[in-house]
Amino acid sequence: MEDEAIVDTLYSILRLNVEDHDSLAEALVTEAWKRLERLSLPALSKFTLCLYKQHRHFNPIIGQVAHIVDMKLDSIQDVRILSVLMVGISDVISQSFRDRLLHKAEQLLEEENEGHFNYAKRMLQFLQNIKLKYHPLLEKCNRIFLKSASRLDIHSISNIFGLYEQLGFDNAEFRLLANQLLSENIDDYYNPETFAKLFFALGPMAGSRVRERLLVTAAHMAEEFSSHQVLVILKTMKKMKCRNSHLLEKMASVLPKHLDSYHVLQLVKLTQYLTGLRCRNLELFSKLKILLLGYLKSSVIPADTAAIIRVLAMLPSFQVEEMITNKAAAVLPQCSLHHLNCIATALVKWNHHDQLHWQNSSELCAKLLQKLNDCGFERLQKTNSLNLLLEELTHVNGQWFEEVLNEETVAMCQRLIDQITWTNVLPLSFFLKKTNHRCPALFDRIASVTVENTDKIHPSEIYFILFLFSALNYDNEEFFKSCIQHLTSNLSYFEIYQLVLLGHVLAVAGYFPPILITTIFNVSFLSKLDAQLKVLPDTLKQRVCSRLMKLNRAVCLECPEFHIPWFHEQYCQRVFHNSMSRINPLRQHVHRMLTEILGGSQYSRISVLTPYYYEIDFECVLDENKKPLSYMAQNIHLDDVGGIHLRHDIKDEGRKALPPGAQRIALEFLDSRAFSKDYSRHLKGEPAVKKRHLEMLGYRVVQIPHFEWNSMVLSTKGEQLEYLRQQLYGIQ
Repeated sequence: MEDEAIVDTLYSILRLNVEDHDSLAEALVTEAWKRLERLSLPALSKFTLCLYKQHRHFNPIIGQVAHIVDMKLDSIQDVRILSVLMVGISDVISQSFRDRLLHKAEQLLEEENEGHFNYAKRMLQFLQNIKLKYHPLLEKCNRIFLKSASRLDIHSISNIFGLYEQLGFDNAEFRLLANQLLSENIDDYYNPETFAKLFFALGPMAGSRVRERLLVTAAHMAEEFSSHQVLVILKTMKKMKCRNSHLLEKMASVLPKHLDSYHVLQLVKLTQYLTGLRCRNLELFSKLKILLLGYLKSSVIPADTAAIIRVLAMLPSFQVEEMITNKAAAVLPQCSLHHLNCIATALVKWNHHDQLHWQNSSELCAKLLQKLNDCGFERLQKTNSLNLLLEELTHVNGQWFEEVLNEETVAMCQRLIDQITWTNVLPLSFFLKKTNHRCPALFDRIASVTVENTDKIHPSEIYFILFLFSALNYDNEEFFKSCIQHLTSNLSYFEIYQLVLLGHVLAVAGYFPPILITTIFNVSFLSKLDAQLKVLPDTLKQRVCSRLMKLNRAVCLECPEFHIPWFHEQYCQRVFHNSMSRINPLRQHVHRMLTEILGGSQYSRISVLTPYYYEIDFECVLDENKKPLSYMAQNIHLDDVGGIHLRHDIKDEGRKALPPGAQRIALEFLDSRAFSKDYSRHLKGEPAVKKRHLEMLGYRVVQIPHFEWNSMVLSTKGEQLEYLRQQLYGIQ
């Protein structure tokens, strides 16, 4: 047979769904392997696709194919051939070869060619296989999808959304297009397969009317869903933060018949979805527990063992068996920091809720936690690669890590400071932001590397690095100005809503680039933003709206020369109307002290709304002789119903001009969230901005840190009274 005939025959019989180990399939693979060096590029591409369909991802043949592609890469001019080869060899390529493939793909993919639609999808698959969020290629693929609306059906849309989700990429324009296409034809998806895909793609961005239809139809179809489709529905419900009890009960009722078909990691995810949705089906949880314990007993993979232990801790009313802690102890030395964190989270929860009931359980748990701590320290001490460390830290969070390993991990990053490059400044910034750690040495190194490589780092990644500096209130003027100059020249790389987030981050740091501010506060821009907000996930939508309000407030207060009006009055009224401010015991205690210091309750107000809608804990007014002025004289009444304070609109409060020489004082209690977590306890960006803005509004701002108020120095009521008196009257 001719070379092409061998490959064509193999391709044809695989399309008939024959088994991978079928004798004819194996004979054809062997024969094609012998002729590998002389196969034409189209035949090599088709053969690689056959091997990929047979799941031979790490087969020696794939290694040889990769070598041939490496040798012939410059001669490949057909993007179809290249895309198939890239996906096929993705598991066996080096980093340098990967970069060459990406560069070649960028060259060959044509945005204006609708015929490149399928090749763009393959490029996404390649990026997902190598777990790389490579912006230039991602954005090129996305532009191809936007120009190929006629090719977008429910299968391709759900496939693209799935790949975007795994790559951590999102695009509001694609969401808008998909939302329009799917909403127009919602009645066409009446079989379980297409409806599950519709629910996954449309559910998280649907309006209330479409969302309700989706939920009703999903409940009606519950019995018909396959085991995979049930997982998709539950995953999407969790993403939608859906609290539809009827649908949840329906899905829980059909799950028992599917449980035996799930592999261990699917059971782990299923448990996460059900507990996240607050399922109350104890019988279902009991069956899940039995299956998970069975997998745990036979598990030899540290990642699986840690994941099972973590979700067992999520189950309601779970009594811990000694076998679980024995299994955890056995696997600890092999665990990554992420897996150690999973096991620690479970142990801490069980110990806290007294769920360990065998003899000497508390003592054994304490020893296990100590061993876990030792393994964590040992793993950190052996680290000699910053990239590998940051990879392990990606999913690490929670109380155990914060209390035990946080300081040591930051110290290790400092020891590896010379390994910080433009390729890892983003994950390092993610880690420092997540841990709220303000380390000057690391921040300065991140700044210098970023400034030197702004042309290599994607603008959206520079935004997040700026976010770190802004949030933790670390000002580096050269760094900010260099980044701002680069970003304002590349605003087209940002989506509409991302520009709002960028504007807010810069405003917190005290920077207001005119081109960015005038771009955002423009009727056309805000109209486009309104359209995008409709399809963004609820959490992101709320964040963007809140940041726009804060940016509007900052511009009005700090940059009156822009002549931007304050247009968030109704938004703020709605937000504060929907959120009652509960007066906690600390506020009540301090209010009584202020009453004692000032001489009566009429001299101070609690939970006050200022102009531009800042909420402050306490407000009082002192005249020029530092005597308190009564609010009763201004006819202000505050309501307190059942411990919930009803804040009056500032307009209703008739905010009057103060007598000459009088001073309005804002008293703020700052908890741990207002400070960085390192030893410096530096004030973070948001509370620093609030202080700046309140001073612009005429307040003298007194901020009382939690570590001062709760210190031994202020352990008695008398000491607290004296401290408050000194703060109020400015006595040093």
